[in-house]
Amino acid sequence: MKIRDFGVEIWMNKYENECTWNIAETCVESLTMDELLELSGKKETILSELLPLKLTYGAIEGTERLRRLIAGMYAKQEFQNVITTHGAIGANALVHETLVEPGDRVISVLPTYQQHYSIPESYGADVQILRLTEATSFLPDLDELRKLATPGTKLIAINNPNNPTGSLMDRDYLVKIVEIARSVGAWILCDEVYRGTDQEGDGMTASIADLYEKGISTGSMSKTFSLAGLRLGWIVAPKELIHAVTIHRDYNTISVGMLDDHFAAIALENKDKILARSQAITRNNLAILSEWVDNEPLISWIKPKSGTTALLKYDLPMTSEQFCIRLLEQTGVMLTPGSAMDMEGYLRIGYSNSEAVLREGLKGLSLFLRGHNIRAA
Repeated sequence: MKIRDFGVEIWMNKYENECTWNIAETCVESLTMDELLELSGKKETILSELLPLKLTYGAIEGTERLRRLIAGMYAKQEFQNVITTHGAIGANALVHETLVEPGDRVISVLPTYQQHYSIPESYGADVQILRLTEATSFLPDLDELRKLATPGTKLIAINNPNNPTGSLMDRDYLVKIVEIARSVGAWILCDEVYRGTDQEGDGMTASIADLYEKGISTGSMSKTFSLAGLRLGWIVAPKELIHAVTIHRDYNTISVGMLDDHFAAIALENKDKILARSQAITRNNLAILSEWVDNEPLISWIKPKSGTTALLKYDLPMTSEQFCIRLLEQTGVMLTPGSAMDMEGYLRIGYSNSEAVLREGLKGLSLFLRGHNIRAA
């Protein structure tokens, strides 16, 4: 099986340890173990929980404790609708592996996480790309989706909130996607790894798993919950699909780590505190970024409504990779080039690190832009 290089991951692996100011990061500022135990009130008792644990494989599908907590973040799900995975990246891969066969029509939005079109492409699927554009504020064009969704379409892969644009489909919009999928019998895989970071309200978007009998939600502890180091994700789906996923999962996962499961459960038992922290960071930092964009004549955007990233359009005569390499070399500031996401002419910025990192990164980015603007004048 041949598969394309994973653009974003190759870029991050190559440069994230060489920068001074990382504003390419997509996770909400990561929690330390000390912070997690402090907010959960377990600093004095955690060893009494861990020392008796025998380090076996543990509960193969994930502990019932954790699966119930995950199900509790959805409106209509039970713990039997949940299976744990090695991050959302493992969840997405398992869904594609389980559902997609050679010749199947798969529709994927773009931009999105590259898994959702490169994996089915590698299986020999008929992959159709639904491009997201500024014309629809980076939301799927429903008329175009109807044209692509021919009878027998196997899977529609969407991403809500969207990475990298920060666009957000509300419940009513998702229902329209569901109507199109149902008309052709397609599954919908919705990568919901940024769910919980909406800029308004309680921050928690409706899930596709609650809206459609063939809806599949994937998520993780990495982005919204600031615990990427646990490498723990999940699939929420109809029970028959969970069973089918389990067959494939036996070959490449067996189980997630027992300690990862335990600490994820602790976090989700305190999810309201973590969500409040994450929303405070994302809302404060997006306001800072918005003010910066307003004062940069070479930058334009569609302001995000959710998530931790934004897509910036720049007005300079260079490729996005050239832009990012020169920026890094000259200022120590790291962004992600749009070319790594098949979106040349754009830059992805992550705005959910600490406020200090964001401000310093934007300061360096302004100096870089100002220098090029002066030379062009």
